[in-house]
Amino acid sequence: MAPMNNFFRAARPVFRNTFFTSNAARNGGKRFQSTASSEQAQESFFKRMWNSPIGFKTVHFWAPVMKWGLVLAGISDFARPAEKLSLTQNAALTATGLIWTRWCLIIKPKNYLLAAVNFFLGIVGVVQVSRILMWQQSQKNKTLPAAAEEVKENVKEEVKKVVKA
Repeated sequence: MAPMNNFFRAARPVFRNTFFTSNAARNGGKRFQSTASSEQAQESFFKRMWNSPIGFKTVHFWAPVMKWGLVLAGISDFARPAEKLSLTQNAALTATGLIWTRWCLIIKPKNYLLAAVNFFLGIVGVVQVSRILMWQQSQKNKTLPAAAEEVKENVKEEVKKVVKA
């Protein structure tokens, strides 16, 4: 038991200095000492974002801004009938969204804006793929006469449109 006791006795100062000492004690009694210089504190939000590693002049900012266009396009496709949607395209968007969401949380600096847009891209893709697969399943369950009747109705509507034009 003595060697273990010596180990804890030797390790005690390390733990006290790193884990249990308060910030106030480490900063010489100054409880709320700023680490930023007064010049940095005076910078405007725009200047800080401009000079930031994830700021306005980097791909870390503009990639998510541009990628929201894909999300909005996917959301607008909710109004389209499922038979007009591409399964492969929406599966690719789903995979892209889910894979890149994880990647955005691994890279340095972490890009939470890009992770959020990719997450929503994946969600939109999952919804669209689900709609397409449910529509395909419903088409498989239709009987041949019911499918022929539907085609007949569609042809009638197309003929009426052509005759009116």
